[in-house]
Amino acid sequence: MVKTWQESAVVYGTEDILTSLCNSVTRVLTAATQCPIHYSGMVQRITKTCLKPDIGCFVLFDGGFSGLVVLNFSAQTAMELYESYMLHMGMPKSELALSHTSDEVSNIMGELMNQIVGDFTGKVRRELQTNITQNQPKMLVLSKQVVLSVDTQLDQPESRRVTFYTGRNNIFYLELAIDRTEFIKLHDFEVHEAISPDEVIAQAEAQRGASQQTPAAAQAAQELSDQDALLKSLGM
Repeated sequence: MVKTWQESAVVYGTEDILTSLCNSVTRVLTAATQCPIHYSGMVQRITKTCLKPDIGCFVLFDGGFSGLVVLNFSAQTAMELYESYMLHMGMPKSELALSHTSDEVSNIMGELMNQIVGDFTGKVRRELQTNITQNQPKMLVLSKQVVLSVDTQLDQPESRRVTFYTGRNNIFYLELAIDRTEFIKLHDFEVHEAISPDEVIAQAEAQRGASQQTPAAAQAAQELSDQDALLKSLGM
């Protein structure tokens, strides 16, 4: 039995986009905190996205498809991620903020959120061959739940919630709201691997170091070359 084009085409839908986003969360947070981050194998369908206590972070994206990403952290989870990140960066424990309400904690969580969405948008460009842009992530310290809606017209909105676990088994939640969409592969193409900015900088510095000598080293090399030429002319 011969399959039609529609039956054989590779389809990339809402759950695939959600999985890609979840993988960006685990990749970025694990690298930033050096602590294992993983998410539940079950996804929850929800009817609305919310910012919840104690810290809520959200970012809007638009372009090939539109949507809203929300991360909700308890105070314990936010402090664990903040402390692990700062200690990994070399900050002494005595200089860390003591409360999740500190501006420093909110700034770090916002920075991590920005890295997560940046990693996700990069994968969208490579894997789906389309482009989405994001606004600046917003962080709020909350005592009550706040309902959010996407500031764009969605014909068939879909919302999902995924549970994440930290190395200390603290919990945080990711919520995604996007318009129902499917990407269908028309032909095979090569997906390029992501290039790490740190690796590019390290390679550039190594090449620069190999190609550039200090004046003293260059003079010593020239003197050695002159000595070799003299000894060769004397038949030695």
